[in-house]
Parts: sequence; C-alpha cells; structure tokens
Amino acid sequence: MGYDALLWLSFGGPEGPDEVMPFLENVTRGRGVPRERLLEVSGHYQHFGGVSPINGLNRDAIAAVEKQLATAGIELPVHFGNRNWAPMVEDTLAEMTANGVQRALVFPTSAYAGYSACRQYDEDIERARAAVGANAPDLVKLRQFFDHPLFVGAIADAVRAAHAKLGDLPGTRTVFCAHSVPSSADRAAGPPEEGGHRYSRQIAEAARLVAAEAGIETYDVVWQSRSGPPQVPWLEPDIVDHIGALHADGVTSVVVCPVGFVSDHLEVIWDLDNEAAERAGELGMGFARAATPDTDPRFAELVVELIREHLEDVPARKLSPFPSAGCTLNGAPCAIGCCEPAKRPTR
Repeated sequence: MGYDALLWLSFGGPEGPDEVMPFLENVTRGRGVPRERLLEVSGHYQHFGGVSPINGLNRDAIAAVEKQLATAGIELPVHFGNRNWAPMVEDTLAEMTANGVQRALVFPTSAYAGYSACRQYDEDIERARAAVGANAPDLVKLRQFFDHPLFVGAIADAVRAAHAKLGDLPGTRTVFCAHSVPSSADRAAGPPEEGGHRYSRQIAEAARLVAAEAGIETYDVVWQSRSGPPQVPWLEPDIVDHIGALHADGVTSVVVCPVGFVSDHLEVIWDLDNEAAERAGELGMGFARAATPDTDPRFAELVVELIREHLEDVPARKLSPFPSAGCTLNGAPCAIGCCEPAKRPTR
C-alpha cells in the first residue's frame, strides 16, 4: 500500500515571550510540577528572547528533506506538527485529512527509545487521530535511527570539528551527553530480553559508535537537564558535576557532544552552551560543543532513506545488533510494556 504524505512530528517550542509559560504548562500538564520550577525554566527561554530554536530548525530540516525527496523523484508532501506547541499535531492532521491524505508516514524527531523519545510520539499519533475522527488517515511511524551510519557519521564529524576548535589538544576528554530520565523510566524502556530498546543502552551504543568512527578511545557518557524532585533517582552523573570531576582528575579541556539530541533544543543551548561552558570556564578548562546533526546534509539523506525502507523495501542500514524498534501503526506501541511512563512516587 502506498503513502500520500510525511508527517514531521516534533516536540514544539515557543516563538515569543508571551508563549513561554503557556508552552511550559502544556509540557508539564498533569505532572504536578511546581510553578516555581516553571518560572525558573521560563527564565531560560526568556534569556533567548522567549524563542526556542526548535521550530525554526525543524522548518529548515523539512526544507532539506523536501529537496532530497525531489532529487530522489519521490512525491511525498511534508506536513509539520508538534506535541506541545503550534503547529499542533491535531491541527496538522485535520488539515491533512481535509486534503485527502489517507495513509502517511511519520518521522518523529528522536533517534532513541524511552517514553518521551518514543512511546509518547505513539500517544501523539493516537490522540491526533482520535481528535480528527473516523476519517483520520492511517499513520505509520518510522523506526529509531540512533545506529544508522549516516547519523553516526554526521555526529562523528561534528566531534572531530569540536576537537579541531580546541587545536586538537592532547588529553582533551570527549564527553557524550543526553537528556536524563528517571531510572525507573529507563528500566521500563523495554523488557530485559530486549535490552537494546532501553534508552540508556541505546545512548551508550551511539556514543560507542561515534567514538569508534571519530577514532576516540577514551570518552564518557553523562546526562543533563534533570527536572524531577531530588528523592527520585535519575540517570547520572550530571554534565556540570562531571566537568568538575574531570578537572579534579587533571583533565584540562573537554569536548561535549549532545549525542542524545538531533537538534539544538533549548536544553542544549542552555545546559551545555551556558551552564556547562560556564563551569569549564570557571575551572580554566578548554571547552567546545559538537554540533547537532540536523544541520548536516546527511540528516536529510537519513530521513529519506528511512522513508524508502517503506516505499521501496530498501534494507535497513544499522551499525548495532540492537533490534530495529520504534516502527508503529496508528500509535500502537511496538512492544507490550515497552517505554511505559515512569510512575510518580506516592506520598
């Protein structure tokens, strides 16, 4: 069966100061996040004029994919929808339905497993189809791609470029970084016999693949952007704490690679370009941050290759033995019990 369109499904972000708090309220609705925390995070957005870079980066990436599709002779219009802010996926799917789309592929802007990175996109699809009703098109979500050679190659080149910015100083430590999640959520990201689905294992594997491609023997995998209460265990160590530990061990410069992100989310430009870089500066350490891959031409090539897996039965290219998870139809999770949301502790 053919496909009529591609739905580019992302997280969303504010594009002006007045949108910041409504956006954060959307993101945290039902999670019991104190207003004080929302105001703190709001300050991070206001530091950049109340504008998250993510929507603009998505539009640029979509334009690059449209060019790649045209070059490949594939007629597949691309529609942009978000989970948390305009353009909302419900509105985009309603427009697609009105335009006669009956079956579409979905590209979620995350390479990994996990609740927010994978299963919540299934829920977004299910919610949008329910909002549209019986005439909603079938939606087939593309697979995870953390181990695709184009993804790995783009990040490896970004790491090399970051090392070059520091003058290829001997002893520079490479640190791979990803968004932290509660430890319980990480354990829920796949049954033990399918451990490749687990978010932290995929992050570690992507770091290993990138390091091997870049010729780096010694590296660390750390975490950033935790936001939960202190009594709830999250994946550690934190990037800022780790920079301090590296300094104590005599490391004089560091290259940080946000391997868990495909684009410059606000967490990247705040937590890394501001907080982590500031900590390194305080300690007199050299600091360089590797670019995210969505601005690399290979990222658009990757998206088109994932599409061709469905259109033309092109074999999936992978660099790891982990299962090709994440491909779903109409929001059905790819495995029962996989990537379930973490349960909040009872008081």
